[in-house]
Amino acid sequence: MRKSLLSVVTTAATLFGLTVAAPPGAGAGTTTTEYAVVYASGASAASARAAVQRAGGTVVAENTEVGMATVRATRADFVRAVSRESALFGAAHNLPVGYAPHDQRASRDQVEREGRADRGPRKPPKRAPEPLAALQWDMDMIGAPAAHRVQTGDRRVLVGVIDTGIDGSHPDIAPNFSKALSRNFTTDVPVIDGECADDPDGSCSDPNDVDEDGHGTHVAGTIASPLNGIGIAGVAPKVTLVNIRAGQDSGFFFLQPTVDALTYAADIGVDVVNMSFYIDPWLYNCPNGAPEDSPEAVAEQRTIIEGTQRALDYAHDRGVTLVGASGNEHTDLGHPSTDPTSPDFPPDSAYDRTVDNSCLDLPTEGHHVLSINSVGPTGLKADYSNYGLEQATVAAPGGFFRDYLNTPQNRQVSNLILAPYPEAVGRDAGTIDANGEPTTTSVVKDCTKVCSYYQWIQGTSMASPHVVGVVALIVSEFGREDSRHRGGITMRPSDVEKVLFRSAVPTPCPEPRAFSYVPYGRTWTNTCEGTTAFNGFYGHGIVNALNAVRSDDHGDDDHDGGHGH
Repeated sequence: MRKSLLSVVTTAATLFGLTVAAPPGAGAGTTTTEYAVVYASGASAASARAAVQRAGGTVVAENTEVGMATVRATRADFVRAVSRESALFGAAHNLPVGYAPHDQRASRDQVEREGRADRGPRKPPKRAPEPLAALQWDMDMIGAPAAHRVQTGDRRVLVGVIDTGIDGSHPDIAPNFSKALSRNFTTDVPVIDGECADDPDGSCSDPNDVDEDGHGTHVAGTIASPLNGIGIAGVAPKVTLVNIRAGQDSGFFFLQPTVDALTYAADIGVDVVNMSFYIDPWLYNCPNGAPEDSPEAVAEQRTIIEGTQRALDYAHDRGVTLVGASGNEHTDLGHPSTDPTSPDFPPDSAYDRTVDNSCLDLPTEGHHVLSINSVGPTGLKADYSNYGLEQATVAAPGGFFRDYLNTPQNRQVSNLILAPYPEAVGRDAGTIDANGEPTTTSVVKDCTKVCSYYQWIQGTSMASPHVVGVVALIVSEFGREDSRHRGGITMRPSDVEKVLFRSAVPTPCPEPRAFSYVPYGRTWTNTCEGTTAFNGFYGHGIVNALNAVRSDDHGDDDHDGGHGH
């Protein structure tokens, strides 16, 4: 159970690291900070460890697959000291990066709260395939119900959810959830996550079937809620969900847990991962730095780029299809110009940065990652969704609260995406009362068989898992059995991409192409570049599950279609 995070974060306002116990012999008042240190390419682990020691650090954990270590150090100039060691590529603070409410932080998910108090969801008709199926406009848009008559998913297909966790006990998650394969690579940090005294073993590390944020459970349900007569159905309702947690309870993602999650996914034979986040503390990591950045800030950004890309390469090379949300800053990722939000820890430490197209939003702009844009129920690119001719691959439903302009359906919660919601999170947040009843129209309760809860959310975080579900169906339908593959069935990411792209529904740019969201109550215009076949708003088009499982072209050649940036 977490207490108010906003009140406790101010106690660490002067820190730029995770404060831990000082090592024996350290002077009184010494602050120990934790870092992710990337080894130089080709350096032996032994030489790198020795270099860490010379720089004043102590290795506490190591990821040998990508050449990275978790290191603790007390010297204030540790990042600079690392940069002088030839066996080390660089260091970045491996730390919580502050807390802000989800509706203020530039995160992958964006929850619209306008108009919720007096607008309820539409009631589903009687005898719906799943009790809340009529509320799932998103599944209808991508042809998922029709696709299920062809393919519902293979249990041997493993889907990794790299997020804040998965509530493995949720009735609409549990049948497809693998606790045995799930892992948690994070440790709760009280300064941002609240007190962790309720953790069973007192380790401040949540069990691998817990989600105290709700974000990861929503994502997982969109991918693979089962056809069980409860609540909703996911895109691929019979595949296996694996919680590979890299996000804190408070919704922040650090370099080391993210790298560890990706390498673990590859090692256990995961077929596709969902990454609806960006790696803190920098929204844009610039290899040469922004003009306003200090040398230490530039060194950290280079380290994040290098460490992230090594992990992405490792996973891709071992058959993991990588899917990421494009982000919610309504920015053309091919033409970014400013970053006023970084670094996002300590509070109020961000400054206006001048960025350009060399600067990367990670992981979505990493090599091999399919970057997914978000559309609303009318098919229009959502107002918040990032876009870009260089980055887009496909688009998918992610919700658009302000869709259906000038109609009664405008600003309805049912324009968002409905998916599972952990009851414990709802009770803690006050959105579910002591009697088990929702206190807001953003939460829906279904007691058809057993009582379970669902939440309306919008964001590119919600678009990405629709694509992951379609990928899982593609692997289920066209993947090959391979006894060497720990999941039992596999398909090369390049072949997956060919099916995904060719089965998407081509969607033209709106006219005028410089599309104004001012009539929707926003202040910006987004310009769509490209053709109907491929453009910056929709990429190859809006993803389609039925077309994908009916595809007569499912790869099996040496073409590598990885979409790198």
